[in-house]
Formats: sequence, C-alpha cells, structure tokens
Amino acid sequence: MDEREQWLGLVTEEILEPELRICDPHHHLWDLPGSRYLLDELIADTQSGHNVVSTVFVECAAMYRADGPEALRPVGETEFVNGVAAMCASGSYGDFRACAGIVSFADLNLGAAVGEVLDAHMAASSRFRGIRHAAGWDASPDIRSSHTNPFEGMLLDPKFREGFAELGKRGLSFDAWFYHPQMPELIDLARAFPHTTIILDHFGGPLGIGPYAGKSDEIFAQWKEHIAELAQCPSVFAKLGGVVMPINGFGFHKQSRPPSSDDIVEATGRYYRHVIDCFGADRCMFESNFAVEKQSVSYHVLWNAFKKMVADGSEDEKRALFHDSAARAYRLV
Repeated sequence: MDEREQWLGLVTEEILEPELRICDPHHHLWDLPGSRYLLDELIADTQSGHNVVSTVFVECAAMYRADGPEALRPVGETEFVNGVAAMCASGSYGDFRACAGIVSFADLNLGAAVGEVLDAHMAASSRFRGIRHAAGWDASPDIRSSHTNPFEGMLLDPKFREGFAELGKRGLSFDAWFYHPQMPELIDLARAFPHTTIILDHFGGPLGIGPYAGKSDEIFAQWKEHIAELAQCPSVFAKLGGVVMPINGFGFHKQSRPPSSDDIVEATGRYYRHVIDCFGADRCMFESNFAVEKQSVSYHVLWNAFKKMVADGSEDEKRALFHDSAARAYRLV
C-alpha cells in the first residue's frame, strides 16, 4: 500500500444507501511512471461498497498510438479503453460494466478535417460517445493549462467551431473542461450549437489558487450567475464533482487526515445545490473524477458525500442524479 492509500485509509465510513444504483460518468485510466490507474485499481475503488454498475471513461491522453498520422494517434486511447470495457463485458468481473461509454480526444482545431478522426474513433468502438477537447487556459502562470495545450479564446475560434460542427453531424457529445473565467465562452458555444449535447465537467473549474486564492465568495457569486445562464441551454448537462482537486483551493490534499463526507459537504455543498437547482436532477449527474480526485478523498467517502448532498431528494431525483441522467446523456440505454 502506497503513502496515499495509507493516508486515505485514515478515514473510513459506513456506506450510505448501498443499494442505490450508480453510473460513474467520469473516470480515467492510465499507466505512467510511478502512477498507475487501470482496471484493477478502478475495480478496487468502484466496488468498495457503493453499487457502481457502470462507468464512462473520459480521455486523459492514455495509450495514444506511437506512429501513424498525428491527428489519428488519439484513436489508440479508444482502442485501449474498448479492450478494458470488453474485459468487463465478458462477465469475468461480475455485473460491473466499466467504460460502457468512452469519451476520447480529437483535435477540433483541425476544423472539418476532424471528421476523419471522429469516424476512426467510431470505427474503433461502438462504445465511443464523444470527445473532450480540454480548454482550460488562464493568463496567470500559476494556473497550468490543460494537457491539450489550448489557447486563449479557443471555444470562440472559428476553426474550432468548424470542427465542433462535425460532432453534431454524427450525434456525438462534447465534454467541456475549462476554468471558471471561461464560462461565457461555453455559453456562447452552447447557444451556437443548440442540437449538440454538451456535458459540463467539474462545475466549470472554479479556481482557488494563484490569483484566485482567498476569493472564494467573490468567485462563487460570479460563477453562480454564469451557471444560471448556462442552464437555459437545454442541450447542456452538468457533472457534479471534480471540485476537490488542488486547483480548486480547498487544500484537502495537504491535511494530516483526509476529509470526511461531512467535510466535503460543508466545503463544497453550495456548488452542488446551485447546479441542481438550475439544471434539475434530469440534467445532472454525480461524477468521481477518479483517480484525479484521489489526491484529496477516497472513493467511498466521496460517494457518501454525494448521497448526503441529496438526502432529502425524492427517489426519482436520486435515480436521475446517480444513474439515469448519465445513462441518457451518454446513450448507454
């Protein structure tokens, strides 16, 4: 057991509502020097007490092809993840269906030429559902840009939007990951393409480090208005999670003990409540963002926190938030 696992093990909780069916719509898989998160690790987390029946994989630049045309190399990630999905579909791991949906990367800055890449992803797996082209960019050198090396204003760029149009032609979705000052760009994009499903990742990336440190209330007020505006676009779904990463500024990863579910609810609950109020349960889905979120909290504690967030919700609302909204957004049913 490594140091992080030992640290996370300092806080354990009884599983709340253990029968509630869950589709975890956001996790990653990778095998990097000194860092591995593959099927074994995913199973250990998802089967740690909550009833996780299926998942959606979201791109993280894993297992790209080593050769061939540069634009097509990300198709290797779909091929890799489809193999993991096939392992679970065999029934060898019980009823758990990892990677029932796959969200990969294609460079939308290619414009219409990205259509060839999308077609290659679709040919590589019937589980392929869409792409994420991360847009996280900030003028501050304290804020790291997304791994896809986006540029300022990318979501507004005509060439990017030419590529974006290729998603709608194929019935594919777009996962949107950026930082909170960029929210107006996504609102504009969603209005320009009202028939393409967009899934907002990680609450739109409210930052809490660098020039944003110590300004949580000011940032929340601005973010709150933008979320209410984005919710007016009916093609947009919202993922609820991904907000206890180091960049969010809560500092859980620096503490001597990891947070409890109550700690997570107290620190972040207002984000969850506002998004659910604006979007409604039918367009919201809880997400783990594992193993990135594992820097700050264990899987079973995180999902306990989610369940506490909506303890007063109806059974229909809970079914939507924990399973059905994700299954509908990613066309798993």
